[in-house]
Amino acid sequence: MATTHPSQAKAQAAIHGVLLAVTAGHLINDTLQALLLSIYPMLRDLHSLSFAQVGFITLAFQATASVLQPLVGLYTDRRPIPFSLPIAPALTLIGLVVLALAGSYAMILLGAALIGIGSSIFHPEASRIARLSSGGRFGYAQSLFQLGGNFGTSIGPLLAAFVVVPYGQASLSWFSVLALLSVAVLSYAATWYQRHLSPAGGARRAVNIPQPLPRRTIITSLVILLCLMFSKFVYTSSLSSFYTFYLIDTFSLTPREAQIDLFIYLAAFAAGTMLGGPIGDRIGRKAVIWFSVLGALPFTLALPYANHFWAVVLSVPIGFILASAFSAMLVYAQELLPGRVGLISGLFFGVAFGIAAVGAALLGWLADVTSIGFVFHLCSFLPAIGLLTMFLPNARTAQDSQSG
Repeated sequence: MATTHPSQAKAQAAIHGVLLAVTAGHLINDTLQALLLSIYPMLRDLHSLSFAQVGFITLAFQATASVLQPLVGLYTDRRPIPFSLPIAPALTLIGLVVLALAGSYAMILLGAALIGIGSSIFHPEASRIARLSSGGRFGYAQSLFQLGGNFGTSIGPLLAAFVVVPYGQASLSWFSVLALLSVAVLSYAATWYQRHLSPAGGARRAVNIPQPLPRRTIITSLVILLCLMFSKFVYTSSLSSFYTFYLIDTFSLTPREAQIDLFIYLAAFAAGTMLGGPIGDRIGRKAVIWFSVLGALPFTLALPYANHFWAVVLSVPIGFILASAFSAMLVYAQELLPGRVGLISGLFFGVAFGIAAVGAALLGWLADVTSIGFVFHLCSFLPAIGLLTMFLPNARTAQDSQSG
Protein backbone atom coordinates (compact mmCIF):
# COMPACT_ATOMS: atom_id res chain seq x y z
CA MET A 1 0.00 0.00 0.00
CA ALA A 2 2.86 2.35 0.76
CA THR A 3 3.95 2.29 -2.87
CA THR A 4 0.56 3.51 -4.05
CA HIS A 5 0.36 6.53 -1.80
CA PRO A 6 2.73 8.81 -3.78
CA SER A 7 0.88 8.15 -7.04
CA GLN A 8 -2.48 8.71 -5.33
CA ALA A 9 -1.25 11.96 -3.83
CA LYS A 10 0.07 13.06 -7.22
CA ALA A 11 -3.25 12.24 -8.89
CA GLN A 12 -5.19 14.11 -6.20
CA ALA A 13 -2.91 17.14 -6.59
CA ALA A 14 -3.46 17.10 -10.36
CA ILE A 15 -7.24 16.89 -9.92
CA HIS A 16 -7.22 19.74 -7.40
CA GLY A 17 -5.10 21.72 -9.84
CA VAL A 18 -7.83 21.30 -12.45
CA LEU A 19 -10.42 22.55 -9.95
CA LEU A 20 -8.23 25.58 -9.25
CA ALA A 21 -7.80 26.15 -12.99
CA VAL A 22 -11.55 26.32 -13.70
CA THR A 23 -11.94 28.47 -10.58
CA ALA A 24 -9.30 30.87 -11.92
CA GLY A 25 -11.07 30.86 -15.28
CA HIS A 26 -14.31 31.70 -13.50
CA LEU A 27 -12.57 34.52 -11.62
CA ILE A 28 -11.28 36.08 -14.85
CA ASN A 29 -14.56 35.50 -16.71
CA ASP A 30 -16.64 37.27 -14.07
CA THR A 31 -14.06 40.03 -13.52
CA LEU A 32 -14.38 40.99 -17.17
CA GLN A 33 -18.18 40.75 -17.00
CA ALA A 34 -18.24 42.95 -13.90
CA LEU A 35 -16.36 45.66 -15.76
CA LEU A 36 -19.42 46.09 -17.96
CA LEU A 37 -21.75 46.51 -14.97
CA SER A 38 -19.31 48.81 -13.20
CA ILE A 39 -18.97 51.33 -16.03
CA TYR A 40 -22.71 51.99 -16.33
CA PRO A 41 -22.45 55.51 -14.79
CA MET A 42 -19.66 56.38 -17.25
CA LEU A 43 -21.60 54.97 -20.22
CA ARG A 44 -24.73 56.84 -19.12
CA ASP A 45 -22.84 60.14 -19.06
CA LEU A 46 -20.86 59.56 -22.28
CA HIS A 47 -23.83 58.37 -24.35
CA SER A 48 -26.72 60.17 -22.54
CA LEU A 49 -28.50 56.93 -21.63
CA SER A 50 -31.72 56.54 -19.65
CA PHE A 51 -32.13 54.00 -16.84
CA ALA A 52 -34.18 51.86 -19.24
CA GLN A 53 -31.32 51.85 -21.77
CA VAL A 54 -28.90 50.86 -19.00
CA GLY A 55 -31.24 48.01 -18.11
CA PHE A 56 -31.29 46.86 -21.74
CA ILE A 57 -27.48 46.66 -21.75
CA THR A 58 -27.82 44.14 -18.94
CA LEU A 59 -30.57 42.43 -20.94
CA ALA A 60 -28.33 42.11 -24.01
CA PHE A 61 -25.52 40.65 -21.91
CA GLN A 62 -27.53 38.31 -19.71
CA ALA A 63 -30.22 37.25 -22.20
CA THR A 64 -27.62 35.82 -24.60
CA ALA A 65 -26.14 33.87 -21.71
CA SER A 66 -29.47 32.68 -20.34
CA VAL A 67 -30.87 31.42 -23.65
CA LEU A 68 -27.76 29.56 -24.75
CA GLN A 69 -26.52 28.03 -21.48
CA PRO A 70 -29.17 25.28 -21.08
CA LEU A 71 -28.76 24.36 -24.75
CA VAL A 72 -24.98 24.15 -24.35
CA GLY A 73 -25.40 22.03 -21.21
CA LEU A 74 -27.96 19.70 -22.84
CA TYR A 75 -25.70 19.14 -25.86
CA THR A 76 -22.50 18.58 -23.87
CA ASP A 77 -24.22 16.06 -21.56
CA ARG A 78 -24.29 13.81 -24.62
CA ARG A 79 -21.29 15.09 -26.61
CA PRO A 80 -18.67 16.77 -24.41
CA ILE A 81 -16.64 19.54 -26.05
CA PRO A 82 -13.65 20.07 -23.74
CA PHE A 83 -12.02 22.79 -25.84
CA SER A 84 -15.14 24.92 -25.85
CA LEU A 85 -13.73 26.24 -22.55
CA PRO A 86 -10.92 28.41 -24.02
CA ILE A 87 -13.27 29.62 -26.77
CA ALA A 88 -15.38 31.36 -24.09
CA PRO A 89 -12.77 33.93 -22.96
CA ALA A 90 -11.80 34.48 -26.60
CA LEU A 91 -15.36 35.69 -27.29
CA THR A 92 -15.25 37.79 -24.12
CA LEU A 93 -12.04 39.38 -25.40
CA ILE A 94 -13.77 40.36 -28.66
CA GLY A 95 -16.68 41.79 -26.66
CA LEU A 96 -14.31 43.91 -24.56
CA VAL A 97 -12.64 45.34 -27.64
CA VAL A 98 -16.04 46.17 -29.17
CA LEU A 99 -17.05 47.94 -25.94
CA ALA A 100 -13.76 49.84 -25.83
CA LEU A 101 -14.30 51.15 -29.36
CA ALA A 102 -18.09 51.57 -29.17
CA GLY A 103 -19.27 54.96 -30.34
CA SER A 104 -22.97 54.14 -30.41
CA TYR A 105 -25.58 52.46 -28.25
CA ALA A 106 -25.91 49.63 -30.78
CA MET A 107 -22.19 48.84 -30.49
CA ILE A 108 -22.46 48.80 -26.71
CA LEU A 109 -25.30 46.26 -26.98
CA LEU A 110 -23.23 44.14 -29.40
CA GLY A 111 -20.22 44.11 -27.05
CA ALA A 112 -22.45 43.17 -24.12
CA ALA A 113 -24.05 40.35 -26.15
CA LEU A 114 -20.64 38.90 -27.12
CA ILE A 115 -19.60 38.81 -23.46
CA GLY A 116 -22.88 37.03 -22.71
CA ILE A 117 -22.24 34.41 -25.40
CA GLY A 118 -18.79 33.75 -23.96
CA SER A 119 -20.36 33.24 -20.56
CA SER A 120 -22.96 30.84 -21.96
CA ILE A 121 -20.24 28.61 -23.39
CA PHE A 122 -18.08 28.75 -20.26
CA HIS A 123 -20.40 27.92 -17.37
CA PRO A 124 -21.95 24.50 -18.17
CA GLU A 125 -18.68 22.71 -19.02
CA ALA A 126 -16.67 24.51 -16.33
CA SER A 127 -19.26 23.55 -13.72
CA ARG A 128 -19.12 19.94 -14.92
CA ILE A 129 -15.31 19.89 -14.59
CA ALA A 130 -15.61 21.37 -11.09
CA ARG A 131 -17.87 18.46 -10.14
CA LEU A 132 -15.61 15.87 -11.80
CA SER A 133 -12.58 17.20 -9.92
CA SER A 134 -14.39 17.45 -6.56
CA GLY A 135 -13.29 14.11 -5.13
CA GLY A 136 -16.90 13.58 -3.97
CA ARG A 137 -17.06 16.92 -2.13
CA PHE A 138 -19.58 18.34 -4.57
CA GLY A 139 -20.74 21.25 -2.42
CA TYR A 140 -17.17 22.31 -1.64
CA ALA A 141 -16.14 22.16 -5.30
CA GLN A 142 -19.16 24.14 -6.45
CA SER A 143 -18.63 26.76 -3.74
CA LEU A 144 -14.95 27.12 -4.64
CA PHE A 145 -15.91 27.46 -8.30
CA GLN A 146 -18.52 30.09 -7.37
CA LEU A 147 -16.01 31.86 -5.13
CA GLY A 148 -13.79 32.44 -8.13
CA GLY A 149 -16.67 33.99 -10.05
CA ASN A 150 -17.95 36.12 -7.20
CA PHE A 151 -14.48 37.31 -6.24
CA GLY A 152 -13.96 38.29 -9.86
CA THR A 153 -17.27 40.15 -9.80
CA SER A 154 -16.13 42.07 -6.71
CA ILE A 155 -12.85 43.10 -8.40
CA GLY A 156 -14.65 44.59 -11.40
CA PRO A 157 -15.79 47.81 -9.68
CA LEU A 158 -12.27 48.48 -8.37
CA LEU A 159 -10.79 48.07 -11.84
CA ALA A 160 -13.49 50.37 -13.19
CA ALA A 161 -12.88 52.97 -10.46
CA PHE A 162 -9.08 53.05 -10.72
CA VAL A 163 -8.49 52.22 -14.40
CA VAL A 164 -11.51 52.71 -16.66
CA VAL A 165 -12.93 55.90 -15.10
CA PRO A 166 -9.59 57.78 -15.10
CA TYR A 167 -8.43 56.54 -18.53
CA GLY A 168 -11.73 56.32 -20.35
CA GLN A 169 -13.79 53.80 -22.26
CA ALA A 170 -10.90 52.81 -24.56
CA SER A 171 -8.96 51.41 -21.56
CA LEU A 172 -11.34 48.41 -21.53
CA SER A 173 -9.19 46.92 -24.28
CA TRP A 174 -6.26 46.69 -21.82
CA PHE A 175 -8.05 43.87 -20.03
CA SER A 176 -7.78 41.64 -23.09
CA VAL A 177 -4.53 40.44 -21.45
CA LEU A 178 -6.65 38.82 -18.72
CA ALA A 179 -8.80 37.14 -21.35
CA LEU A 180 -5.69 35.70 -23.02
CA LEU A 181 -4.50 34.40 -19.64
CA SER A 182 -7.88 32.71 -19.20
CA VAL A 183 -7.53 31.04 -22.61
CA ALA A 184 -4.23 29.50 -21.44
CA VAL A 185 -5.55 28.38 -18.02
CA LEU A 186 -8.72 26.86 -19.44
CA SER A 187 -6.77 25.08 -22.19
CA TYR A 188 -4.96 23.20 -19.40
CA ALA A 189 -8.28 22.23 -17.78
CA ALA A 190 -9.72 21.24 -21.17
CA THR A 191 -6.72 18.97 -21.85
CA TRP A 192 -7.27 17.16 -18.54
CA TYR A 193 -10.99 16.87 -19.26
CA GLN A 194 -10.36 15.38 -22.68
CA ARG A 195 -8.05 12.74 -21.20
CA HIS A 196 -10.62 12.02 -18.47
CA LEU A 197 -13.34 11.13 -20.99
CA SER A 198 -13.60 7.52 -22.12
CA PRO A 199 -13.00 6.79 -25.82
CA ALA A 200 -16.68 5.90 -26.21
CA GLY A 201 -17.81 9.35 -25.08
CA GLY A 202 -17.69 9.29 -21.30
CA ALA A 203 -20.37 11.78 -20.43
CA ARG A 204 -22.96 9.98 -22.54
CA ARG A 205 -23.12 7.06 -20.14
CA ALA A 206 -24.44 9.26 -17.32
CA VAL A 207 -27.67 10.24 -19.05
CA ASN A 208 -29.54 7.05 -18.15
CA ILE A 209 -28.90 7.09 -14.39
CA PRO A 210 -32.23 6.46 -12.57
CA GLN A 211 -33.93 9.40 -10.89
CA PRO A 212 -33.95 9.15 -7.06
CA LEU A 213 -37.43 10.73 -6.61
CA PRO A 214 -40.76 10.56 -8.48
CA ARG A 215 -40.97 12.71 -11.59
CA ARG A 216 -43.74 14.93 -10.14
CA THR A 217 -41.70 15.62 -7.00
CA ILE A 218 -38.66 16.51 -9.09
CA ILE A 219 -40.62 18.91 -11.29
CA THR A 220 -42.26 20.58 -8.26
CA SER A 221 -38.87 20.93 -6.56
CA LEU A 222 -37.30 22.47 -9.66
CA VAL A 223 -40.16 24.98 -9.95
CA ILE A 224 -39.68 25.97 -6.29
CA LEU A 225 -35.94 26.34 -6.82
CA LEU A 226 -36.57 28.57 -9.83
CA CYS A 227 -38.90 30.75 -7.73
CA LEU A 228 -36.19 31.04 -5.10
CA MET A 229 -33.72 31.98 -7.80
CA PHE A 230 -36.15 34.66 -8.98
CA SER A 231 -36.12 36.11 -5.47
CA LYS A 232 -32.35 36.01 -5.21
CA PHE A 233 -31.35 37.18 -8.66
CA VAL A 234 -33.85 39.98 -9.17
CA TYR A 235 -32.72 41.42 -5.84
CA THR A 236 -29.01 40.99 -6.58
CA SER A 237 -29.63 42.44 -10.06
CA SER A 238 -31.08 45.56 -8.45
CA LEU A 239 -27.85 45.93 -6.48
CA SER A 240 -25.34 45.03 -9.19
CA SER A 241 -27.02 47.20 -11.86
CA PHE A 242 -28.41 50.14 -9.86
CA TYR A 243 -26.73 50.26 -6.44
CA THR A 244 -24.20 52.84 -7.67
CA PHE A 245 -27.01 55.01 -9.06
CA TYR A 246 -28.95 54.67 -5.80
CA LEU A 247 -25.92 55.79 -3.78
CA ILE A 248 -25.14 58.66 -6.15
CA ASP A 249 -28.73 59.95 -6.29
CA THR A 250 -29.58 59.39 -2.61
CA PHE A 251 -26.33 60.40 -0.90
CA SER A 252 -24.70 62.63 -3.57
CA LEU A 253 -21.63 60.41 -3.91
CA THR A 254 -19.14 60.58 -6.78
CA PRO A 255 -19.06 57.63 -9.20
CA ARG A 256 -15.73 56.47 -7.75
CA GLU A 257 -17.08 56.55 -4.17
CA ALA A 258 -20.17 54.61 -5.27
CA GLN A 259 -18.05 51.99 -7.05
CA ILE A 260 -15.96 51.46 -3.93
CA ASP A 261 -19.18 50.90 -1.94
CA LEU A 262 -20.30 48.46 -4.64
CA PHE A 263 -16.98 46.64 -4.18
CA ILE A 264 -17.70 46.29 -0.44
CA TYR A 265 -21.05 44.62 -1.20
CA LEU A 266 -19.57 42.39 -3.89
CA ALA A 267 -16.61 41.42 -1.67
CA ALA A 268 -19.07 40.34 1.05
CA PHE A 269 -20.97 38.41 -1.62
CA ALA A 270 -17.74 36.68 -2.67
CA ALA A 271 -16.85 35.86 0.95
CA GLY A 272 -20.25 34.29 1.55
CA THR A 273 -19.95 32.05 -1.48
CA MET A 274 -17.88 29.43 0.37
CA LEU A 275 -20.60 29.09 3.01
CA GLY A 276 -23.33 27.18 1.19
CA GLY A 277 -21.52 24.28 -0.44
CA PRO A 278 -19.37 22.88 2.40
CA ILE A 279 -22.09 23.38 5.02
CA GLY A 280 -24.59 21.73 2.68
CA ASP A 281 -22.22 18.75 2.38
CA ARG A 282 -22.50 18.33 6.16
CA ILE A 283 -26.04 19.29 7.17
CA GLY A 284 -28.01 19.08 3.92
CA ARG A 285 -28.81 21.56 1.15
CA LYS A 286 -32.31 22.44 2.31
CA ALA A 287 -31.13 23.94 5.61
CA VAL A 288 -28.65 26.11 3.74
CA ILE A 289 -31.31 27.23 1.25
CA TRP A 290 -33.60 28.23 4.15
CA PHE A 291 -30.92 30.45 5.65
CA SER A 292 -29.44 31.81 2.42
CA VAL A 293 -32.68 33.19 0.98
CA LEU A 294 -34.96 34.03 3.90
CA GLY A 295 -32.13 35.06 6.24
CA ALA A 296 -31.38 38.19 4.23
CA LEU A 297 -34.95 39.56 4.62
CA PRO A 298 -34.46 41.69 7.79
CA PHE A 299 -31.45 43.41 6.23
CA THR A 300 -33.05 44.04 2.83
CA LEU A 301 -36.12 45.55 4.50
CA ALA A 302 -33.92 47.94 6.49
CA LEU A 303 -31.67 49.05 3.62
CA PRO A 304 -33.98 51.63 1.96
CA TYR A 305 -34.38 53.47 5.29
CA ALA A 306 -30.67 53.59 6.18
CA ASN A 307 -28.27 56.51 5.85
CA HIS A 308 -25.11 56.13 3.78
CA PHE A 309 -23.03 54.53 6.54
CA TRP A 310 -25.69 51.99 7.49
CA ALA A 311 -26.55 51.26 3.86
CA VAL A 312 -22.94 50.15 3.33
CA VAL A 313 -23.00 48.18 6.60
CA LEU A 314 -26.28 46.44 5.71
CA SER A 315 -24.99 45.54 2.24
CA VAL A 316 -22.38 43.27 3.88
CA PRO A 317 -24.76 40.74 5.54
CA ILE A 318 -27.09 40.96 2.54
CA GLY A 319 -24.31 39.97 0.15
CA PHE A 320 -22.82 37.39 2.52
CA ILE A 321 -26.11 35.60 3.17
CA LEU A 322 -27.49 35.67 -0.38
CA ALA A 323 -24.20 34.38 -1.78
CA SER A 324 -24.54 31.04 -0.05
CA ALA A 325 -27.78 30.25 -1.89
CA PHE A 326 -26.66 29.43 -5.40
CA SER A 327 -24.16 26.64 -4.72
CA ALA A 328 -26.64 24.89 -2.41
CA MET A 329 -29.50 25.18 -4.93
CA LEU A 330 -27.36 24.02 -7.85
CA VAL A 331 -25.98 20.92 -6.08
CA TYR A 332 -29.48 20.17 -4.71
CA ALA A 333 -30.83 20.21 -8.28
CA GLN A 334 -27.94 18.08 -9.55
CA GLU A 335 -28.84 15.49 -6.91
CA LEU A 336 -32.47 15.54 -8.06
CA LEU A 337 -31.40 14.73 -11.63
CA PRO A 338 -28.12 12.75 -11.53
CA GLY A 339 -26.54 12.35 -14.94
CA ARG A 340 -27.82 15.72 -16.13
CA VAL A 341 -25.03 17.87 -14.72
CA GLY A 342 -24.54 19.90 -17.90
CA LEU A 343 -28.27 20.50 -18.40
CA ILE A 344 -28.85 21.47 -14.76
CA SER A 345 -25.76 23.68 -14.66
CA GLY A 346 -26.68 25.36 -17.91
CA LEU A 347 -30.31 25.73 -16.86
CA PHE A 348 -29.51 27.24 -13.47
CA PHE A 349 -26.74 29.53 -14.69
CA GLY A 350 -28.89 30.43 -17.68
CA VAL A 351 -32.00 31.10 -15.62
CA ALA A 352 -29.88 33.12 -13.20
CA PHE A 353 -28.64 35.31 -16.04
CA GLY A 354 -32.08 35.47 -17.65
CA ILE A 355 -33.88 36.47 -14.46
CA ALA A 356 -31.25 39.10 -13.76
CA ALA A 357 -31.50 40.36 -17.35
CA VAL A 358 -35.28 40.75 -17.40
CA GLY A 359 -35.19 42.08 -13.85
CA ALA A 360 -32.62 44.72 -14.76
CA ALA A 361 -34.63 45.88 -17.78
CA LEU A 362 -37.90 46.07 -15.83
CA LEU A 363 -36.28 47.72 -12.83
CA GLY A 364 -34.60 50.27 -15.11
CA TRP A 365 -37.96 51.09 -16.70
CA LEU A 366 -39.58 51.32 -13.27
CA ALA A 367 -36.82 53.63 -12.03
CA ASP A 368 -37.47 55.96 -14.99
CA VAL A 369 -41.23 55.96 -14.30
CA THR A 370 -40.96 56.32 -10.50
CA SER A 371 -37.55 56.68 -8.83
CA ILE A 372 -34.52 54.58 -7.99
CA GLY A 373 -35.49 54.83 -4.33
CA PHE A 374 -38.91 53.28 -5.03
CA VAL A 375 -37.23 50.37 -6.83
CA PHE A 376 -35.12 49.62 -3.76
CA HIS A 377 -38.16 49.77 -1.48
CA LEU A 378 -40.03 47.34 -3.73
CA CYS A 379 -37.14 44.88 -4.08
CA SER A 380 -36.57 44.76 -0.32
CA PHE A 381 -39.53 42.32 0.02
CA LEU A 382 -38.23 39.77 -2.53
CA PRO A 383 -36.37 37.49 -0.06
CA ALA A 384 -39.76 36.69 1.55
CA ILE A 385 -40.27 34.28 -1.37
CA GLY A 386 -37.80 32.08 0.52
CA LEU A 387 -40.76 30.73 2.52
CA LEU A 388 -41.37 28.37 -0.42
CA THR A 389 -38.37 26.36 0.82
CA MET A 390 -40.71 24.55 3.23
CA PHE A 391 -42.16 22.63 0.26
CA LEU A 392 -38.82 21.19 -0.88
CA PRO A 393 -38.19 17.50 -0.10
CA ASN A 394 -35.23 16.70 2.11
CA ALA A 395 -32.14 16.32 -0.07
CA ARG A 396 -30.77 13.58 2.17
CA THR A 397 -33.91 11.55 1.44
CA ALA A 398 -33.13 11.85 -2.25
CA GLN A 399 -29.59 10.66 -1.66
CA ASP A 400 -30.74 7.74 0.44
CA SER A 401 -33.26 6.71 -2.21
CA GLN A 402 -30.56 6.82 -4.83
CA SER A 403 -28.14 4.72 -2.81
CA GLY A 404 -30.90 2.22 -1.97
